[in-house]
Amino acid sequence: MIYLDYQATTALAPEVAAAMVAAMDHYGNPNSAHRLGRIAAADVELARGRIMAALGKSDGRLIFTSGATEALNIAIVGGARSAAPERRRVITLATEHPAVLETVLALRHEGFEPVILPVGRDGLVDLDIAEAAIDERAALLAVMQVNNEIGVIQPVDALIAIAREAGVPVLCDAVQGFGKLAMPQSDMIVVTAHKAYGPKGVGALWLRDGLAMPQLMHGSGQEQGIRPGTLSPMLCAGFGVAAQLAAERQEADLAHVEALWQQALGLFADWQINGAIDARYRGNLNIRQSGVDAARLISDARTVAFSLGSACASGTGKPSHVLKAIGLSDSEARGSLRLGFGRFTTSEELAAAAALINEAAAMQKVAA
Repeated sequence: MIYLDYQATTALAPEVAAAMVAAMDHYGNPNSAHRLGRIAAADVELARGRIMAALGKSDGRLIFTSGATEALNIAIVGGARSAAPERRRVITLATEHPAVLETVLALRHEGFEPVILPVGRDGLVDLDIAEAAIDERAALLAVMQVNNEIGVIQPVDALIAIAREAGVPVLCDAVQGFGKLAMPQSDMIVVTAHKAYGPKGVGALWLRDGLAMPQLMHGSGQEQGIRPGTLSPMLCAGFGVAAQLAAERQEADLAHVEALWQQALGLFADWQINGAIDARYRGNLNIRQSGVDAARLISDARTVAFSLGSACASGTGKPSHVLKAIGLSDSEARGSLRLGFGRFTTSEELAAAAALINEAAAMQKVAA
C-alpha cells in the first residue's frame, strides 16, 4: 500500500515508538506522590517542555488533551465565555475544520453570534472583510494556519494584527502547520501528535500568560484546573519526542516535501489544483479533473491510500464544505481528491501512485 494521506494522520516515527515503549514501564499515576508516580510525572513534564520548545514558546502554559478536537472545544467555548458581556461575536472562516465550525455554531445556544467569514477561490480570506468583522463586538477569532483539505496557508499574522487592534483574542488551529511552519503569535494554539508522526489520542492547547480560561470539565485539578483526568505518560512521551523530532528535522522535511511537490506537479499535469499554489504547504496536493468520480478512484486505485478531503467528514455523502466554500460546484467537488505526502514518502512511491490514479481516471472517462 502506498500511503498518501498525511493530512489525515501520519505513521509513528520509530524514535517515537521507542520512547512510548520505554514509558510503558513507568506505569504509576503521574498524580501520585510515590516514586512511581513521580517517574511518570517526569515523563509528562519532559514531554511538555519538548512540545513548548517545538512551538517556540518559553512562556505561557501547555495543557494536554485527548486531541485537537477537545483542545479546540475548550479554547472556543472557554474563550467565548470569558469575554466581556458586550462581546458576543465568535468569528471564524468558512473553511475551518468541523471541530471549529460546529463548536462556534453551537455557541448560538448561549447567545453568541457566529460570524463565518468567506474565502476566495484561492481559499484565502479577504483581509478587508475580516477587518470589518473583527471589532469591539468580537469575543474571539478562530483561524486555521494550514487548511487540512486544500493546504492553503492563511495570513494568520495579518489577522492577529487586526484582532490586536480590536482587543480580540486569537485561537490558531496549528494542527497541520505544527513542525512545518513557524508558530503564530496568537493567544491560543492547538496542536496534536498524530499529524506530526506521533501517537493518536493526545493533543495540546497552549495559552499565553494572563489569559483567563474557565474550567469546562469537572473533576480533579489535573492540567492546571482546565482539563481534569489522568494523563497517559506513554502518549505524552510519544508526543514529546515527535515534537522534538519535528523541530530538528523541519528544514530537511520541508526540502523533501518540496521535491515531492515539484515531482507531483509533473505527474498530475492534467489535473487542476484546488486553492492557492503559492500560499500553500507543499505536502498537500488537492486536485480535480472533469468527468472523474474521485470516490470511485479510491476503490479503483485501491493500493494507494488517499482521500477526498477531511477524514473526519468522510462517509457523509456530502461535498466537502471546504471545496464548496472556494466556489466549486458539486460536480467539481466530486471530481476532487487530496494527496498528502511527507517524511516517509519516496519519489518512487509517488510516481507509482500517480500512474495508478491517472490510469483509473482515464478508465472512468473511457467507460463514460
